[in-house]
Amino acid sequence: MDLRLVFLTSISLFQVFLILSFAEAENLSARLLLTSNSTRLGERHSEEHCAMYDICGQRSDGKVLNCPFGSPAVKPGDLLSSKIQSLCPTITGNVCCTEYQFDTLRTQVQQAIPFLVGCPACLRNFLNLFCELSCSPNQSLFINVTSVSKVGDNLTVDGIDYYITDAFGEGLYESCKEVKFGTMNSRAIQYIGAGAKNFKEWFAFVGRKAPLGVPGSPYAIMFQPNATASSGMRLMNVSTYSCGDVSLGCSCGDCPSSSACSNIAPPTIQKMDSCSIRIGSLTVKCVDLILAILYIILISAFLGWGLYYRMRKRKPSPATKSVSNVVSGGMLHSLDMEKEENLPMQVMLENAPQIRHGVQLSAVQGYMSNFFRKYGSYVARNPIMVLSSSLAMVLLLCLGLIRFKVETRPEKLWVGPGSKAAQEKHFFDSHLAPFYRIEQLILGTVPEQENGTSSSIVSEDNIKFLFEIQKKVDAVRANYSGMTVSLQDICMKPLDQNCATQSVLQYFKMDPGNFDKYGGVEHLYYCFEHYSSADQCMSAFKGPLDPSTVLGGFSGNNYSEASAFVITYPVNNAINEEGNATAKAVAWEKAFIQLVKDELLPMVQSKNLTLAFSSESSIEAELKRESTADAITIMISYIVMFAYISLTLGNTPRTSSFFVSSKVLLGLAGVMVVMLSVLGSVGFFSAIGVKSTLIIMEVIPFLVLAVGVDNMCILVHAVKRQQMELPLEGRISNALVEVGPSITLASLCEVLAFAVGTFIPMPACRVFSMFAALAVLLDFLLQVTAFVALIVLDFLRAEDRRVDCFPCIKVSSLHADTDKGIEQRKPGILARYMKEVHAPILSIWGVKIVVIAIFLAFALASIALCTRIQPGLEQKIVLPRDSYLQGYFNNVSEYLRIGPPLYFVVKNYNYSSESRHTNQLCSISHCDSDSLLNEIARASLIPESSYIAKPAASWLDDFLVWISPEAFGCCRKFTNGSYCPPDDQPPCCAPDEGSCRAVGVCKDCTTCFRHSELHNDRPSTEQFKEKLPWFLNALPSADCAKGGHGAYSNSVDLKDYDGGIIQASSFRTYHTPLSKQVDYVNSLRAAREFSSKVSDALKIEIFPYSVFYMFFEQYLDIWKTALINLAIAIGAVFVVCLVITCSLWCSAIILLVLAMIVVDLMGVMAILDIQLNAVSVVNLVMSVGIAVEFCVHITHTFAVTSGDKEKRAKEALGTMGASVFSGITLTKLVGVIVLCFSRTEVFVVYYFQMYLALVLLGFLHGLVFLPVALSIFGPPSRNLQIEQAEDRSSTSS
Repeated sequence: MDLRLVFLTSISLFQVFLILSFAEAENLSARLLLTSNSTRLGERHSEEHCAMYDICGQRSDGKVLNCPFGSPAVKPGDLLSSKIQSLCPTITGNVCCTEYQFDTLRTQVQQAIPFLVGCPACLRNFLNLFCELSCSPNQSLFINVTSVSKVGDNLTVDGIDYYITDAFGEGLYESCKEVKFGTMNSRAIQYIGAGAKNFKEWFAFVGRKAPLGVPGSPYAIMFQPNATASSGMRLMNVSTYSCGDVSLGCSCGDCPSSSACSNIAPPTIQKMDSCSIRIGSLTVKCVDLILAILYIILISAFLGWGLYYRMRKRKPSPATKSVSNVVSGGMLHSLDMEKEENLPMQVMLENAPQIRHGVQLSAVQGYMSNFFRKYGSYVARNPIMVLSSSLAMVLLLCLGLIRFKVETRPEKLWVGPGSKAAQEKHFFDSHLAPFYRIEQLILGTVPEQENGTSSSIVSEDNIKFLFEIQKKVDAVRANYSGMTVSLQDICMKPLDQNCATQSVLQYFKMDPGNFDKYGGVEHLYYCFEHYSSADQCMSAFKGPLDPSTVLGGFSGNNYSEASAFVITYPVNNAINEEGNATAKAVAWEKAFIQLVKDELLPMVQSKNLTLAFSSESSIEAELKRESTADAITIMISYIVMFAYISLTLGNTPRTSSFFVSSKVLLGLAGVMVVMLSVLGSVGFFSAIGVKSTLIIMEVIPFLVLAVGVDNMCILVHAVKRQQMELPLEGRISNALVEVGPSITLASLCEVLAFAVGTFIPMPACRVFSMFAALAVLLDFLLQVTAFVALIVLDFLRAEDRRVDCFPCIKVSSLHADTDKGIEQRKPGILARYMKEVHAPILSIWGVKIVVIAIFLAFALASIALCTRIQPGLEQKIVLPRDSYLQGYFNNVSEYLRIGPPLYFVVKNYNYSSESRHTNQLCSISHCDSDSLLNEIARASLIPESSYIAKPAASWLDDFLVWISPEAFGCCRKFTNGSYCPPDDQPPCCAPDEGSCRAVGVCKDCTTCFRHSELHNDRPSTEQFKEKLPWFLNALPSADCAKGGHGAYSNSVDLKDYDGGIIQASSFRTYHTPLSKQVDYVNSLRAAREFSSKVSDALKIEIFPYSVFYMFFEQYLDIWKTALINLAIAIGAVFVVCLVITCSLWCSAIILLVLAMIVVDLMGVMAILDIQLNAVSVVNLVMSVGIAVEFCVHITHTFAVTSGDKEKRAKEALGTMGASVFSGITLTKLVGVIVLCFSRTEVFVVYYFQMYLALVLLGFLHGLVFLPVALSIFGPPSRNLQIEQAEDRSSTSS
């Protein structure tokens, strides 16, 4: 065995030695050949002498190899000479290439020509580089063969030195570095130079020897910038053309440095910078400084006035004494009222309807008092009839619930029908194509706990795991109407073959078998750098894939540091959202989401990775799920509200009479009244075809309950305040006379404020305002009808000593007589606090100064804070807190490095030869310097303000290049005039195991046009009309990358284009990454400003379109909308107050307090970081109506009370303060607190937080600021006016 092993080893060593000997001999012969050639330097390195002539072989991939033998330059035939002149005009006379060599050169450069033909200077320089290399008669002066290889029996060139000046390289690079490749929204240098940053990097890429089957040079080229005199070599230094050259000028988009372009100012996008002033090391906003100065001035003026007023008050004038005497000797009923604190202020009407118990009323108040007196008596006599008739009317409205429907489609909820963005979307969808549906997975690594950074996702295990995930996604099958739906059935296929899935797996052609075959992870790193140039990195759908679209969590271009894979499945969309195509997609999306939840999430978690996911229908599905998410919360909240109302309406608990005096049944009836008002409102609008929303279902019941319960409390408390000696009919009548006008005033203001919200363009908020306004109106009507009747029945029950909740049971009268009237006559703890503690404290002059100073400071500070409120509405706030989309939106903001697609849509493009539209739009040679595409390219240079990331992909540029005679591999025709495809496409070649082999079918194809057939490189109207469909149907390939099929299939509307007008066409680019709501708003604003400016300059109708625009359009003018609606609401409240009270003074004070509450609420919004949107605008408008209740009762009581301002303010607080606190503040507080338990963030933020702030601000302004303001600036008493009038009349008599 050992001997045999030794023998075999010896044989193997011998074989190795023999192979090495042969290899050395071959290399030696090659060296001898090169040496023998080098002995003839005078002939080899001289003018009119070639370094490589003819073809001596080809590689296994078909690429031909030159012969390494020098020979004199050869005079070409006339046909070859004309061919060479057409491609290489600098080569004249003798040449160093055969016709075969020239055809090879032409074939190789034709792949690059479509990228560069739009910039003639760049193309000419690029062609000169290779023309001199291949055919120059002085080739041997700057080309030196450095290595050869043997192919068959022939030696062939394997490596050369190309001696070339840096000036030529610099000129070439400078002329080409900005040339765009519109199809991919990038620059041509990315594809023909691998993104080279200078000419040396470009030369290194060009000179690299291409592996088998990979585009590039078949031999190595070393570019040498220096040549020694002894070598006999010279540097190739053909003149280069500047991209700004007049004769070969490029467009401004391809050559921004051109003198014709440098004079054009870059587009300016107005950026709203706030004014600021530097004070020492402190930077202060101008508005803050102005408000601070204003505060100092106002406080100083107030203190000065207060000091003057106090000094004057110490020396009363005779007139004041006479007035005080009149007051002291006033009407007896006024003094009786002051002594009898618990009696009502307004008990009976005097002689005229304008005078009530010594109080002068306005005409409206007088008629309202008369009405309520008569109506109260009627209800007290006929409670059953009033109750049944009012309930019958509401139940009739509830019949409309049969047609009840809920709207959950986002575009129907958040986009107004008259929206400009919605109209533009409809135009885009109907003329071009609807934006594709997006299904997305984001697979990321878990951040490390130590430093919070995430490790790279790019690893062999993760790639293989991603293949497993893709296999499961491909296997998803959904059932729709008996049909099986897969991803292949619905996905977007640019070239009608493979899905355009955006995934890192595309670098392996979506085939797991290619992972090891291509080189694993190293292949990925290679493709990250050469995704645009390496054929092996092309996707399965035959297009290059930008790594920034499939990777996330990296900085700059450090793709290897990416911490997430972003997998996007574009799915075809349809205009008809209820058609079969959309239904199929939705069915698959449901199955896809279910797969992720059931299978993929557990798999990902086992790998210690994270997975976020979404589908196009996810938001709508989650909104539907949201409708049942808070059912338990709603039930609990109503129970809590019912319990509170029952306690509030009842008397102070006493063991002896609790079962009789409690108001549980009345409280339950009050809750039922609120529910019926909401159901009646929903039923009415459902009957007329208006769909409800989730906000209506969850918020309006609480809102109406909080708004309506206070009126119930005020009504019950008013009845309880009446003298027990009066019959029930008189008590009910007097109670309605006392509080009816103020309740009507408050309710009318609330209805008007809610109704103003219907002017908001957002459908969800407009519908919410409509439903709420009608619900509040119905609630008020039911309160003064059904609820008053229920009060009558409840008091009859109590007087009959029947048990609450069980009225059939009567109790003995043992304690009834003892307690009779005590509860009604004795003030409660809260009332005593208001009269004995709260009011006296506020009457102290120092306290008044502090109150005015604090409230004024907060109001002015809130104005300053308002400028910090950001517009927008975070999507994740609208969704349930446990929604899987919450994590998805977080990951989108964290990982995505490219923004949404942006389309500039041109309407009615006139392509006729008489029109200038073509040159006003395009960006290649001979286009206007201020054309649309040139302006887009310039705007992309300032992305921080324009929000445009890249130059636009231009179908027009590519079409003009495609028909250009220079792009001889693109637009071609057969002898019969029909379309001839490029040589590497069928039928010009036959597919052979994935490649294409020539079959000779297209031998007779010629270019579509000669230069003489075009006018200034532009087609005529007929030529344009005939060739445009050819271009849009042409498949891109290596021989012609400018084919429009796939890239531009949906960019041009060919309907009725025969008349010379293209109704719609689009140019695609991308926004910069948008992470915040304000970024979306500003990007829309910037795009519209840009389009408007260009449209006006070019006199062409252009508008921008992106899929998110219609959801964010409202925020462009949200401040204007908010201020106008607030002004209308406050103005409406002011007019109502003025009409009912006929007191400009009272109405002005109410207006001031309302304005302060609204401004302070906006300040709280800024502090809590609540954004300004349609929801918050509706809340602000409705807060005007709700805040009225905190003001109107106190102000009304103050106006009708006799005495000086100080005394009247105390009387108003003592009489109505308790009712405002318990009946208004606490009822609203209980109704609002319930919303904090909602599982949906939008209710917590926009309803709980905002309404809680409103209630607290209303309480503080109504019970702290308003009494102080009235005691200082309040209107004169109506009692005082009557007494003075009587005094004057008695004096005159």
